[in-house]
Amino acid sequence: MEDKVADAGEHAHAPQLRRRLGQADLRAVPEARRALRALLRHWGKPGRSDIAELLTSELVTNAIVHTGHEAYLTATLGPDGLRVEVRDFVARRPEPRVPDADDGTNGRGLLLVQALADAWGVRTHGVGKAVWFELDAGAV
Repeated sequence: MEDKVADAGEHAHAPQLRRRLGQADLRAVPEARRALRALLRHWGKPGRSDIAELLTSELVTNAIVHTGHEAYLTATLGPDGLRVEVRDFVARRPEPRVPDADDGTNGRGLLLVQALADAWGVRTHGVGKAVWFELDAGAV
């Protein structure tokens, strides 16, 4: 797994994390959280980076568990806040659903994204889709 983190002072664009997520590699979930935590270490109101980590974990887990293919994580800090996107290569669109009691802790990821993100969505592309969310830094 390769992280690419760029500093805005070093490049003409916003700080960004890009990571390839291996096929069926659940180790990518905590690794993605750690990399995002490093990117966000000086960002936002207390608690906002925790929300970002949680939502990123959900998107990464969904991509790894439900597609059976590799995926790509991109997190970008811009003037309006944070945008996280997980791109995969399966066209099937995820849909938030209300889990039943038999689901245990499964089936709640997109509900969390829907409830906690400032914006979120699914963007289709030639082969597959990208699921994304945005968070502002919160009032300081």
